[in-house]
Amino acid sequence: MSDDKKDADETPETPNVLDPVEGEAAAPKKKKSSGGKLLVLLVGIVIVAFVIVLAGTEYFAKRGSESAGSSSSDSGPSVGGPFTLVNQKGKTVTEKDFLGKYMMVFFGYTYCPDVCPTALSDMAAVLDMLGEEKAEKIVPVFISVDPARDTPDHLAEYVSFFHPRTVGLTGTEEQIKAVAREYRVYYRKNDPAGEDPQDYLVDHTSIIYLMGPDGKLVTHFSHGTDPKAMAERIGQLL
Repeated sequence: MSDDKKDADETPETPNVLDPVEGEAAAPKKKKSSGGKLLVLLVGIVIVAFVIVLAGTEYFAKRGSESAGSSSSDSGPSVGGPFTLVNQKGKTVTEKDFLGKYMMVFFGYTYCPDVCPTALSDMAAVLDMLGEEKAEKIVPVFISVDPARDTPDHLAEYVSFFHPRTVGLTGTEEQIKAVAREYRVYYRKNDPAGEDPQDYLVDHTSIIYLMGPDGKLVTHFSHGTDPKAMAERIGQLL
């Protein structure tokens, strides 16, 4: 073989530019998109929020059902308490005189144009619907928030128009304020409508309270509650 041919055979081949060059740093890999991770994170947050809402809903639903099934006011402000007042016969009485009996209590005044006579009429109707045996367990009580005009004698005449066992109670201004505070009752004397200083109205809470034999609140009824519905409810509680 000639030297020329040998040299030609030993000539190094031209490298292919497409082949990777040894020692050259590999091209950096593309980072994976973070969109997938963000989606997973959002889904997780939604699931956790849903679980929290569901648990809260079940909790409050359970609390609501428990409250509906109980007439006690253990979870709220206490209603009722000690008092010293005077009945329509002029005798001083306290809350202890009513222990052992249920009380249907309403706060109002004898000059009330509509709410008070309606409430007392409803209380009388409830006692009639309950029947003698159950009605005997309850004392209907009317507490005046207008002691200046509601004297014992005036109360005696007024309550006689309703149930015969209705007890009318009055007292001094301080005594009425004290019992109203115990029962969470609001009342406010308005200015006279004319020149007569005795011609005025009194704003007041219009709730009928059913107190238990222990002097604690059993349940209450808003003004306008149907007497039949009250009688059914009270009959269940007695």
